[in-house]
Amino acid sequence: MDLGGPELLLILVVILVLFGGQKIPELARGLGKGMREFKKAQEDIESEFHKAVEAPSEATKPAEASEKKSAS
Repeated sequence: MDLGGPELLLILVVILVLFGGQKIPELARGLGKGMREFKKAQEDIESEFHKAVEAPSEATKPAEASEKKSAS
């Protein structure tokens, strides 16, 4: 489903008619804030995921060292 120039123009005209010229900047600001919050949440989730993936490998290293000491 590709949108060409005439389709986008029609969508913009409909938005202008429905919301008016005064509300469009407010809607754009709200959309921008929402996108920023979404990206921040996505980065937070990715960092938590990377921490969770790295943590088990670090946690097993000390356990392996203690097992070697007890075997000696």
